[in-house]
Amino acid sequence: MTILSTRVLSSEESSTVKIADKAKALIESGKKVIDFSAGRAFEGTPAYVLEAAIKAMRNGDTHQTRAKGTTGYRRACSFKLARENNIDANPETEIVATMGCKQGLTISLLALLNPGDEVIIEDPGFVSYKPTIEYLGGQAVTVPLLKENNFRWRKEQLLAAVTTKTKAIIFCSPHNPTGVVHSREDLEEIADVARMHNIIVIADETYERTTWNSRTHQSITTLPGMADLTITLFTLTKSFSMGGWRVGFAYANPAIIEQMTKLQQHLITCVNSFVQAGGIAAFGQPPKLEVLKYWREWEEKVKYITSVINKIDGLRCDLAEGGFYAWVNISALNISSIDFSERLLANDYVAVVPGAAFGEMGKDYIRITCVRSWDDIKEGLLKIKDFVHHSREKLNA
Repeated sequence: MTILSTRVLSSEESSTVKIADKAKALIESGKKVIDFSAGRAFEGTPAYVLEAAIKAMRNGDTHQTRAKGTTGYRRACSFKLARENNIDANPETEIVATMGCKQGLTISLLALLNPGDEVIIEDPGFVSYKPTIEYLGGQAVTVPLLKENNFRWRKEQLLAAVTTKTKAIIFCSPHNPTGVVHSREDLEEIADVARMHNIIVIADETYERTTWNSRTHQSITTLPGMADLTITLFTLTKSFSMGGWRVGFAYANPAIIEQMTKLQQHLITCVNSFVQAGGIAAFGQPPKLEVLKYWREWEEKVKYITSVINKIDGLRCDLAEGGFYAWVNISALNISSIDFSERLLANDYVAVVPGAAFGEMGKDYIRITCVRSWDDIKEGLLKIKDFVHHSREKLNA
């Protein structure tokens, strides 16, 4: 008899983290690796955010905070919501600090799920949704994002997936990995189902500030009747190049936040104090020029990589509406996304994520992170071009 949990033993590793770890191991062994795998920007955390955290540490702000977060941090989060999301949030009752979106997702689901409850998720969708649901005793129900629908759900698809056990719907916008930015019409399709069946929507808005070609992001919680039916997850991980800080927050109605705060007390006590001080600098004021420059350059990189990919015979890629990934169709190569990714890393030291990691609907795709250095981008794309060329030669031999 094994002493280990069957839930853990039966789950897969996070493909994005696993590949990024492989790339780091190769780098540590002395190899030159171009890492297009995990969503980690080339740029460091903005200087003014760093200074706020350093100042807090030097002033002795290194102790535990309230479980829901410091008053200053939650107020900064409420300023951000009012300024950027058209949300009037009470920082005392409607916001809880989280260690990024993943931990926010975990306590959201813990607050909602009873054993056997079902949660509707996207396919392709973020790799950690399904395992997290299953770790907590729930059942993940995947609903495909079809290319013919531009990787957007339709209401009839969601309605067909709803059962008496459906407790929640999770979706991501801007979407990882496809790059879709949901319009109000897209959001209404989801909201209609939630309102009709009294289902909670967990909105992962990790990439909210990275929208391209003048598109704008809207939070589903702002739609009529959705404020009490939505848990919205925000983070500084991606947009402020703060992946290692693990800081974000959740916004929901007071009854849900109260239970999430109780879970926080038992599971992590609180988010790091000085990290919240950095979060105040980031969320408490409009983004400074340093950050705006990041975002402008990221959009240039997304457009550049997409244009180069589409010049490689055998690859196809739509320009992302938001986020910072290229979702590349490799079906013409007659090679699985897993084989493609493993061979590219082993032979050419270029790391990408196989689309199959995001679900069955991603099997013909790979995901490329676009926010690396320009040198890495250009060198990596040349290596991918050569790899694809040789693969097609073998296919046609």
